[in-house]
Amino acid sequence: MARSRDLFDDTTMTFGEHLEALRIHLFKAVLGLVLALIVTLAYGNWFVDLIRRPIDAALTRNKLFNQDEVTTFWGQVTGLVKKATGAPESKPGANTAEHETLPANPNDQATILVHIKPSEFLKVLHEADPARFAAPQAKQDEKAVPFSLSANEFRDFRQTAEASNRPITLNVQEAFMMYIKVAFVSGFIIASPWIFYQMWQFVAAGLYSHERKYVHLYLPLSVGLFLGGALFAFYLALPLVLDFLLGFNRWLGVVPQIRLSEWVSFVILLPVMFGLSFQLPLIMLFLERIGIFTISDFRTRRRLAIFAIAVASMMLSPGGDIGTMLLMFIPLVILYEFGIVLCGRWKTERPFDEPAVS
Repeated sequence: MARSRDLFDDTTMTFGEHLEALRIHLFKAVLGLVLALIVTLAYGNWFVDLIRRPIDAALTRNKLFNQDEVTTFWGQVTGLVKKATGAPESKPGANTAEHETLPANPNDQATILVHIKPSEFLKVLHEADPARFAAPQAKQDEKAVPFSLSANEFRDFRQTAEASNRPITLNVQEAFMMYIKVAFVSGFIIASPWIFYQMWQFVAAGLYSHERKYVHLYLPLSVGLFLGGALFAFYLALPLVLDFLLGFNRWLGVVPQIRLSEWVSFVILLPVMFGLSFQLPLIMLFLERIGIFTISDFRTRRRLAIFAIAVASMMLSPGGDIGTMLLMFIPLVILYEFGIVLCGRWKTERPFDEPAVS
């Protein structure tokens, strides 16, 4: 009989050999982590910018004292639902867009562009020198024309306005510590495939061949669900939640001072919580395989499961707000149905049963 090509068939190892294998795999994992940290520490500003991007964009979108926006709590909830479903939103202040004050030249911070009606400008000249400038006659449907104004004070005003739309730090060392934190977390994420591979290399040596087969099957699915939950949280849930929360602050008439270190912790925690909660189908499959629940149990106890999902969403959402809870609750209900399908798809397989002996 030809010898198997599986490297893990020969699992007879002494305790000392297991320790040596563990030492080698740990050394390789740490080496990969160190190399990733060198890269993230060198380019940490890019990772910080990536984490800051959602809050910077949300602060720019949500002008805190625009009273033309939503003014009720349920209006905030309705706006969140519209953004989640892609429905068009009404913008009461849209008709005043032509009167917005914009820079005449984006590179010239001391110059602003305003819109003024010619009759109003001539009226000012007439009041200043009636003998030289005649009184203007306002025309019906007169349109405003762009007019550039320059002053050094405009530069200071613009910088102050831009600073109000940025996260803050409360002490001088906070930015440095936040930079190190982001670099370490980013380095671990980048190196995680290599670290998990080294862990798998060590653990796989102690598994039977049928156990390794199911790990090869379910591990990619678990990683895919985790990454899907993390991407869903960062690119869809996070912007919607920020718009909801900032809109609520505007409704109450308060100005949120967003601390950068707290924001970084929130951004790191939110995708992790979503990624872990998206493991629900595999948890259901595991409970079905070890005989705690059956497929019929999952179907008949669906209402109880939905209630449990609502409670779990409330506890796992790091923001503690209704918006984050809803954005976690709805996908989990869908994943619950997917878990039922998953259990039915592999209903004849029992990965935890002992292999048959011929």
